[in-house]
Order: sequence, then C-alpha cells, then structure tokens
Amino acid sequence: MPSNSLMGNTTTLLLLLFVLCHGVATAMGFLEGEDWWTESSNSLFLMHNSKRVVKTDFGEMRVLKSRSDMILDRRMHIGFITMEPKSLFVPQYLDSNLIMFIRRGEAKLGFIYDDELAERSLKTGDVYMIPAGTVFYLVNTGVGQRLHIICSIDPSTNLGLGTFQSFYIGGGANSPSVLSGFEPVILETAFNKSRTEVEKIFSGELDGPIVYVGDSHAPSLWAKFLQLKKEDKVQHLKKMVQDQEEEEEEEDEEEEEEKQTSRSWRTLLETVFGNVNEKIENKDTAGSPDSYNLYDKNPDFKNAYGWSKALHGGEYPPLKKPDIGIFHVNLTAGSMMAPHLNPRATEYTIVLRGYGRLQIVFPNGSNATNIEIKQGDVFVVPRYFPFCQIASRDGPLEFFGFSTSARESKPQFLAGAVSLLKTMLGPELAAALGVSEDTLRRALDAQHEVVILPSAWAAPPGNAGKMKMEEEKVYTQPKAITSFVNDVVMDVF
Repeated sequence: MPSNSLMGNTTTLLLLLFVLCHGVATAMGFLEGEDWWTESSNSLFLMHNSKRVVKTDFGEMRVLKSRSDMILDRRMHIGFITMEPKSLFVPQYLDSNLIMFIRRGEAKLGFIYDDELAERSLKTGDVYMIPAGTVFYLVNTGVGQRLHIICSIDPSTNLGLGTFQSFYIGGGANSPSVLSGFEPVILETAFNKSRTEVEKIFSGELDGPIVYVGDSHAPSLWAKFLQLKKEDKVQHLKKMVQDQEEEEEEEDEEEEEEKQTSRSWRTLLETVFGNVNEKIENKDTAGSPDSYNLYDKNPDFKNAYGWSKALHGGEYPPLKKPDIGIFHVNLTAGSMMAPHLNPRATEYTIVLRGYGRLQIVFPNGSNATNIEIKQGDVFVVPRYFPFCQIASRDGPLEFFGFSTSARESKPQFLAGAVSLLKTMLGPELAAALGVSEDTLRRALDAQHEVVILPSAWAAPPGNAGKMKMEEEKVYTQPKAITSFVNDVVMDVF
C-alpha cells in the first residue's frame, strides 16, 4: 500500500501537471485567436465608449475611454474640448497628465510653474503638456472663433475614481471648488476674512466649469484679469487690484454686493496664485516650457504620396515626463502607409480629414480588422501589431495621434524598398518562406518606394466606401458622438 508521503507527492505532481497543461492550453488558445480575439474585429480597435464630462452653454468636453479588456502596454483616454469665444475653463488641477493639441483657434493657458503664475499663448497646431496636479485655466481668446482641442489623458497617475478626476479651484454650484468642502471657520482662518466675505467666493451661480467671461457674466476682476496682454500678468494683477479698489470707492451703495464679490475674487486669486505684492518682478512665462507647434515642424518623411511627422521627447522634453509621443500623417488620394509595426508603443489615432481603410493583423497572422475609417473616428493599434492605413481615391487621409512612448519612433516596415524583408534577404528568409532566394529578391525589388506607397488599387472608391460605411453603422460611433468629434477635428483650411 503506498505511503502517505508517496500519495502526497503524487497528488502534488498531478496538480502541477494540470496547472502546466492548463497554462499551455490557455497560451495556445490566446495565440490562436481565442478569448478577446473572437470578438467582432471591426469594432475591437475603434474607440467609441464616449463620456461627456463637462457640458455648459459655453463649451463641453467629451472623453473616449480606453478599453480595459484589450492587451495594451499602456492605456490612454482621448479627450475633445470645444469652447465658445470669450469662455473660460475655470482653474483646476487633474489627477492625470494632460497633453493638449490646439486643432483650431487661439487660447491663453495660465498655470502654476515653480510656485509662480505663468501664462502661454497657444495657437492652431500648438502642443502643450500639463502635468498631473498642476493648477491651470484655459481661455478662448480667438475673436468670434470656437476653440477646438484634442488631448491625451494619461491615466497612469490617476486615483481610479473614473476616467480622470478634476479638482476645481474656482467654480460654482455645478462645479464646486475644492475649498468649499472645508468648514467656514477653516476658510475664515485661511483667508483671514469674515464668513460673509468667504461665502461670497463659493456661492456664485456659475453654470459649470466652462463659463463666459464677458462683463455681464463674470466677476469684473476675472474679466480684467483674463483680458491682459502678453506681459507680466502678475505685475498687471497688482495694478488691476489697485484700480478695482479705486472704482469701488466711487460706486454707490446699490453696487456694494458686486464690490464685495470682486474683493473676494481678489483674495482667492492671491491665495491660489500667490501674493501679488511679492511677485511683481516675475515674467509671464515664469521660466515654463514653451509650446511646440506641430504644423511648423518639417516632415520626417515626405514623397509624392504623402508625409509623416513624429514628435518625441528629444525634440520636446515636456513629453518625457508622461512618456508620450505625437504623430501626424497625411496620405494623398489613393496612397498607402506601407504595412509596418511599432515595436515601442501603442498608437491612439484620430482621423482629422478624409476617409480610407485600416487593416490590422493579429500576431498569429490572421486579419484582426479591415474597416473603413473616416473623419472623426478614433482607433487604437496595440504595440507590435502590424497594420497599414490606405487613403480613399477621392481625397487625402489625414490623421493625428498619441503614442505610449516619448522615445524616437522606430517603425519597422514590412514592405517597401527599405523593409525588414529586404534587409534580411538571404537564404534563411527564402527558406522560411519556401521560395528560392532569386524569386524572393525579384519580388522585393519590384517596389522602389518607401514608407508611403502608391496603391490606388487598394484604396476604397469614394461612393462605394460611403455606402458601405452607412451599412456598417454597428461598427461606427453613435451619431451624437460622431457629430461632436467631427466638429472638433473638422478641416480648418
């Protein structure tokens, strides 16, 4: 009769064998396209889980949330902000790194940098990074023009309270300031003001975090503060406060409430941004990093069939902290970005203009997706996955996006005159493909172009493409979401 020790060892071995076999079976199933790969591939890589996080009469923000059930090296959410002329996105800080791309319009960005108030004027094409925890505000300064912003939201630093969390410094009933959560006695002590004065700061009837800053819709101090030119804002803030006090002395008793509100806003600004009497010598930029204009950047590659740009941390150091890169590509009508893979990063792409086709391949060599893409679509391509984009024959295809690495982009092309296959050409590769080396060489030498290739035969025709997209509504974003995103990424030329 076997001993208890022997039986115990046998049981242990059987359990280990079961775990090993189960692990191998699971891995084999994963590599053979099971589990999440069995989902309809045409919707797998499109980002359409949209959430409206801000909505007022003067602007809104929507966020497309990264899927949690995909194999991605890093997750990233994509945000779209629209602001009406003379509107303000109130002071706040986020629990996530934010990279903004000004798609259209002009803006002033105010923020705290090295404990000082800094300001940057941004225009179409500018890129700017706001680290998590940095207090900032945004003003649409374009004359009679909406401001459209595309942004990446890096959730690696967030608190897990949702897509991301805003902490408002200035706000109202629908976007309460974080300071309003403290007891009145705490605020009285902190501000060194009476309870009545402190309560006026937080009892404003703002409709939400995006507000109008005209004379009749905001405290006069905010209006003046936000209308300053590109000089030392802190220095002008001191003079502005002095002027405000002189004006208040001349007002009659009926306007006393407005005077107290203005003084309260002044106190809040001094508390958040620092004592204006001590900071008059500071410059408006406070030594903060400059913006980077993507439209002014020369293409990294350009031929008769299109161009591509990639912005990395070596060119724009602020990208190093969140470890995020940026790319911008334009394909002429009927051209194709050669099949390639990104060995360093996952890519999140927004179609800015036109339409065409996207193909992605699973690691096991099967087709992952083969869909038509159009202006307003947002899709993700996981790291290592081979893919290509093809422009319609009717017009160019322009897209922009964020990658999950700030290192210099090193795409590996699988076709073209400088492809991996051509670099590896030899008896080993020929044997792996089951053809002679001469046959393989003739096939690879037939393509003389690199990176962006002519491919009118592969591009979807205009009318047929549009009709098919109507038929495949199940794979497109909901109408309301598409309309909003299209408005943000609309062609401005």
